[in-house]
Amino acid sequence: QVQLAVPMAVVFAPGSVPADLPRPLPFRDVQEMEISVNLRASVTSRYEIRYRSTTAQEEAALAAATAREADAALYPLQDTTLGSLTMYVVPETSSLLPQGLNVYVGKHRSALVRAVGSLAGLQARLQGVTQVMSFTASSIAAALSERAPDGRLSPDARRSLKSSLGYEITFSLLNPDPKSHSVDWDIEGAVNRFVKPVLDKLSLVANFSVDSQILYYAVLGVTPRYDKESSSFLLSAHSLPHVINPVEARLGSSAASLYPVLNFLLYVPERSHSPLYIQDKDGAPVSTNAFHSPRWGGIMVYNVEAPASPQASLPLHVDVDMARVMEVFLAQLRLLFGLSREEVPPEFLLESPGNEGLADWELDHLLWAHTVENIATVSTTLTSLAQLLDKIGNIVIKDDVASEVYRAVASVQSAVTELSLGHLLAAFQASKEAVTSSEKAFFDPSLLHLLYFPDDQKFAIYIPLFLPMAVPILLSLAKIVRESRLRKKEPTKMD
Repeated sequence: QVQLAVPMAVVFAPGSVPADLPRPLPFRDVQEMEISVNLRASVTSRYEIRYRSTTAQEEAALAAATAREADAALYPLQDTTLGSLTMYVVPETSSLLPQGLNVYVGKHRSALVRAVGSLAGLQARLQGVTQVMSFTASSIAAALSERAPDGRLSPDARRSLKSSLGYEITFSLLNPDPKSHSVDWDIEGAVNRFVKPVLDKLSLVANFSVDSQILYYAVLGVTPRYDKESSSFLLSAHSLPHVINPVEARLGSSAASLYPVLNFLLYVPERSHSPLYIQDKDGAPVSTNAFHSPRWGGIMVYNVEAPASPQASLPLHVDVDMARVMEVFLAQLRLLFGLSREEVPPEFLLESPGNEGLADWELDHLLWAHTVENIATVSTTLTSLAQLLDKIGNIVIKDDVASEVYRAVASVQSAVTELSLGHLLAAFQASKEAVTSSEKAFFDPSLLHLLYFPDDQKFAIYIPLFLPMAVPILLSLAKIVRESRLRKKEPTKMD
């Protein structure tokens, strides 16, 4: 049974304290909620709330002109521990929150919440904020997707990548028509400028490696449809799944990889199929001219403007606008890690994370999900290993394999304990160690079940070998025994 404890501070600014508080500030409260995964498994969320008044420094920070300035000024004053939340309750008449907005979620681990008259109303509003900033029932169910019934999962639940110790990101430029287009892309500069800040933030979650390649004469494998009205070529939504397999055969990046590979493809259409646009299911053009495939990556079509004069010399030189391309790829990267911001009420305002690509609370959101998923993975791996050892009675378990199993069990128990104490970082690191140890034990070459034959197979293999030799030996033994008996029956001759 896993319990997720979230340390949370609710800080009241002057003029925002509800009239029906049960006791004077400061005081503590605990709210628990059970997240059911299946009939046997459930996860308990436990919010340990500490109510208090603002300090003089926090009051000065809340006197800023805008919510963004207040969030920046409050950041050095708040608890920045991973997994913790700080809610600043401001008066109903506060000008920090624009009209019609009741919640401002900053890019760190705090939010500004407009006061409500009653404590029950405030708690309902705070619950909505915590659902956005920490974890939801759907995000935990998605992390435990292997155990949750199919009907319980939303279509997006299986879109995000499974938890892994590392990921490989490959950027590929596909130029199917190098005779017509000479494409130049500054991928190294774009990765350093746009991708590196995001991966630096995500380095806590896993290790990342980035590479790039240019593939010539690599076509999509689907012939686009020509549209006379727009004088362009169209790729419909139902044909997009058929695009990936022919292209993936050319990529060659996942064949020798230990970790999941994320593929981001930039496709420059050949001159005979230009311009090329992607349509959605309703037949409308997709604004980004890109699509993504769950747990695989994304493809963006980059159209080249036709030359002004038909006599222009070929190949045309094309400089790719990397800012536009990376904006799409980073949005797809967020989707692959389950960091979409779709289910937010209209009264919420979420601050843009800027160059870092994800806010601090979004990183926590990822760590919560990955920690729970790691614990479930270790449980499944060790259960499978125990079942394998039960099946084969004469299997030999070496000391190093046994120590890995003990280490995995100890680490996963530590992860569960740290989660119940609200120590997210320690829990995540313990869960990673547990996954590493359990995988080492499970995939140890000495535990390959093919090395150990069941008894019935042994008889089936050895009887055909020994029976032809055993028959003459047994007949000879029987003859020797018979002759010895006859010899004993003969009377001994007396001189």
